[in-house]
Amino acid sequence: MTDSRPYTIEALKLGPMDNFVYLIADRASARAAVVDPAWDVPAVLARAAGLGLHITDALLTHSHQDHINGVGALLEATDARVHLHRDEAAFWGAQLVRPALHRGGDTLLLGSTPIEVLHTPGHTPGSVCYRVHDEVVTGDTLFVYGCGRCDLRGGDPNLMHDSLCRLCRELPGGTLIRPGHDYGITPVSTMLEQMQGNPFLHFHEDQRAGFVEYRMHLHDREEPYGPEPAPQG
Repeated sequence: MTDSRPYTIEALKLGPMDNFVYLIADRASARAAVVDPAWDVPAVLARAAGLGLHITDALLTHSHQDHINGVGALLEATDARVHLHRDEAAFWGAQLVRPALHRGGDTLLLGSTPIEVLHTPGHTPGSVCYRVHDEVVTGDTLFVYGCGRCDLRGGDPNLMHDSLCRLCRELPGGTLIRPGHDYGITPVSTMLEQMQGNPFLHFHEDQRAGFVEYRMHLHDREEPYGPEPAPQG
């Protein structure tokens, strides 16, 4: 079956922490955005060149070192503009040249492909997910059957709970989740599969205390993460 989508998303698994670095490409313009450039920028550049793409943008889900350690190399090799949430820019404190600072709900255009910025704090204050049609790149907010840590600097399990509940409310079940790390039994999943089997999504909006206790003290699962049934009652 022919892929008629006006865009493509390709994952490159790079680095010692099983990061996914994504290439989002607009078919009509051949413009490409790199999500979380890290670890092996030459590999990203080579893949883009092999696909005939021109990298014009870098989208940051957050500013932890394992997701941004290739930003400098990417900017040396391209004229890409760096996009991130304004709260993350303040948290990070890096001196970027002409960064594009966003708020949640903003939409940026990659050629003719709209990319929506979803502000999902919890892992860091300005963590975001990037929504492209019916796919969402979730960074370290939502993994396949897991979620990001909240015990590092800038983490807040209360905000993480709010962010995950919001994703459950707002994303249709068929939405494809593309995480920032390959920690699960499969590299991608649907939102419905996550709502059914991700234990961090089994805490309802009025169960904040239970989520915080589980995220910060009780979570001891081993990778690769797989589905767990929701508790009964």
